[in-house]
Amino acid sequence: MGSTGPQGYGGAPPLASIKEHKKLSMAEIVKRFIFITIGSVMMGVALELFLVPFDIIDGGIAGVSIMLSALTPLPLSLYLFIINVPFLILGYKQLGKTFAISTLYGITVMSLTTAMLHHVEAFPDDKLLAVLFGGMILGAGVGLVIRYGGALDGIEVVSILISKKLRMAVGQVIMLFNVIIFLVAGFVFEWSSAMYSMVTYYIAIKVIDIVVEGLEESKSVTIISKEYEEISQSIVDRLGRSTTLLQATGGYSGEDTKVIYCVVSRLELAKLKGIVQSVDENAFIAVEHVSDVMGGNFSKNSIH
Repeated sequence: MGSTGPQGYGGAPPLASIKEHKKLSMAEIVKRFIFITIGSVMMGVALELFLVPFDIIDGGIAGVSIMLSALTPLPLSLYLFIINVPFLILGYKQLGKTFAISTLYGITVMSLTTAMLHHVEAFPDDKLLAVLFGGMILGAGVGLVIRYGGALDGIEVVSILISKKLRMAVGQVIMLFNVIIFLVAGFVFEWSSAMYSMVTYYIAIKVIDIVVEGLEESKSVTIISKEYEEISQSIVDRLGRSTTLLQATGGYSGEDTKVIYCVVSRLELAKLKGIVQSVDENAFIAVEHVSDVMGGNFSKNSIH
């Protein structure tokens, strides 16, 4: 980490002004472990009842574990735990005690779930159904664990550490690992199983995004117009959303102006554009996707 930051403008803040890390309440801890338990059980179910019986693998350590359990007499549950734990220990100092404990707990529950379901017959009798529903259940389970502060695959931990060393995006490192794993799966099983595994992985990734980020998509909108006061008031009156006016200077003209910033739901975006263009047809509008909105006053006010 560099030395630049908010404190860089006026020197480092006094130690007395730094707030201590807020500890989780007992209710928050219980809630976290309930949802991590549910997510871990869901991944175990997805693996043993949907994917493994059809030689379909997941990415990461789970995929490696499935292949090793197919090549050796040792059970999947043992590999899931043994291979994941060293990576978790490796990332303990970098990722924190709470994350490490949550992840260790989730991996333990997942491993126990696969052990208990090892001799249970596959739920679907069709490979395509196993891919579709296995991917969705697995993605929902992993998403829950991530949302509540843990992880179920050590490859994510090691990818974070490697990305810091090689200055690569974490997603790129994970993708590189998984490409290698799916290629190896083509030799261990059949190439059709490797291709089914890629489809399963894609479905799981999409479901993880939905669970972690939520179904409600928000949009941040930046508006540049000389009529910023009228546009801002119209948004408040006709859409019921609050706006923020940011001081700005035109790069070409050098004139001082104000930029309107607001966050709306996906369904309100079209109406917002209509409001802006009704005031100024030439207004500049930039729209960006917002994964999550927390704090502040995002609640919709009554329209008057």
